[in-house]
Amino acid sequence: MSSDKDKTLSGLPESDLPKKHYDIYAVLEAPQELYFGDEKEVNVNVIEKVRVMIDGREYEKCYISPTKRRGVERRCLLWSDAGGKLLMDKIECGIPNTCCKNTCPVCCVFGGLEAGKKTFIGRMTHSGGVSVSSQIALEKQRAMHPALMYKNSDTDKEKHNPMPYRKEYAQPGLLYPVSNHCLSITEQEFSTAAYAFLMSLNRLGAGNPKGVSFARAKWGNEDLPLLVVDEYRVPMGDRPIISPSIVDNKSAVAAFIKLADTINTDKTEIFKRSTGNAALKRLQDAAAVFEKTYLQS
Repeated sequence: MSSDKDKTLSGLPESDLPKKHYDIYAVLEAPQELYFGDEKEVNVNVIEKVRVMIDGREYEKCYISPTKRRGVERRCLLWSDAGGKLLMDKIECGIPNTCCKNTCPVCCVFGGLEAGKKTFIGRMTHSGGVSVSSQIALEKQRAMHPALMYKNSDTDKEKHNPMPYRKEYAQPGLLYPVSNHCLSITEQEFSTAAYAFLMSLNRLGAGNPKGVSFARAKWGNEDLPLLVVDEYRVPMGDRPIISPSIVDNKSAVAAFIKLADTINTDKTEIFKRSTGNAALKRLQDAAAVFEKTYLQS
């Protein structure tokens, strides 16, 4: 049991490891149609959308909700294999039964709640998700087909018939600028954020199909992923966040690259930015640390 001497005002234990701020900026691309559930109208599953007013005209844009991304990332952590059992079973932390321990690799970054007892404020926030172009979501006919090889009698005919319904989908090729922001965490804690971010990409979307990838574009003389990772004590670079008022993919990509290339210091001890393949390697190296630390038996 910790003594009063060990307690801090923040509630977090003191650490010999330095704490920094970390940001992940990316432009994600949907290689296929996607469904992000919002609500259900009469026999139609409707996707989540936002409305943006641009020059007096209203545009409707598809939307990957930051709260949905956060939930997918957390589950990717908890459902990872940890020596023959899931990480959630190994650390005894789940959803909604979060453990709220400051030694938990999930709660220390994402936060947790023990109803009526304890609240652990997360130090990572999720932003963005508004698609660049305003393509209209399309409805498609779907049907729930029973998985029976045969039926016993005509009396079960109604019970076993396919149940048709309609579903909206965001169309392929949409670009979604997103960002994650970590406040005052250690490099070890950043490994949690990096692993969760990378693992979630193939699992974004409700139902099937799922998955997004990093959009790629000409960046300098190379074709590179539109990805930025910042590690800093002072925010000395322009934030590569794309305005929702931009509706053209080419303009959005150009804005992202221009902002990502704008750094206002050469002091890497206070601000360090990785872009493109270097940013991807930065995330992958950090994710490997998480796997080695928490998932290996």
